[in-house]
Amino acid sequence: MSDGYAMTGKDIGLYLTIIRLYEQQQYMYDNRVHSVEHRIVSISQPWLQPIVRGKVKAPVEFGAKFDLSLDSEGYGRIEKISFEAYNESTCLTEAIERFRERTGYYPERVLADQIYRTRKNRSYCKEHGIRLSGPKLGRPSATAKASKKQEYQDNTDRIEVERTFSLSKRCYGMSCITTKLEETQLTSIALSVFVTNLFRIQRRILYALLHLFRFWHDWNRCKSWKLRISA
Repeated sequence: MSDGYAMTGKDIGLYLTIIRLYEQQQYMYDNRVHSVEHRIVSISQPWLQPIVRGKVKAPVEFGAKFDLSLDSEGYGRIEKISFEAYNESTCLTEAIERFRERTGYYPERVLADQIYRTRKNRSYCKEHGIRLSGPKLGRPSATAKASKKQEYQDNTDRIEVERTFSLSKRCYGMSCITTKLEETQLTSIALSVFVTNLFRIQRRILYALLHLFRFWHDWNRCKSWKLRISA
């Protein structure tokens, strides 16, 4: 640089990242702490943040974190996506309001994981006449047996969300993101969800064509049988 070397845009970005990394390490050393906000763990990808998930296999994960919702037709939508850790429970009301904007009405029920069943979200759903899945707060009521049956059915229906996650990871590339830029990584995740929806549409079209072919085949057989009787 002292000899007149002009750094490229990529080199400038790496240089600034290294300066931030040094400042973070110096801060942790001076204050005798082991964590810092927006900690850099990759010089080439400084937007990646360590996200503590508490899983046995991978207690800490790196990469984008996003919330996925499924409508009554089974099509997935990314409600929120970020490379930083966030509380998923704050996304529920926003997802419901976006659903109302698309359809013009609130959903009859919301099948959500336990982390979404906060008091605030319960009050919001009760105010808008939405049944939130999961056990009710307080003592068991006289209809506890029916509520247990409904809770079991809700958990069974909610498996479709986990199935969509698994399908996107195994078949549509969500578990193998090889792009290096922040924008391209987000695009790859969105494309995985988009392709999952496309294959769902394709299956429904194929099922409709098969039913149409079967109806046409049975109708021709019935028509031929009538002609033989009349002859």
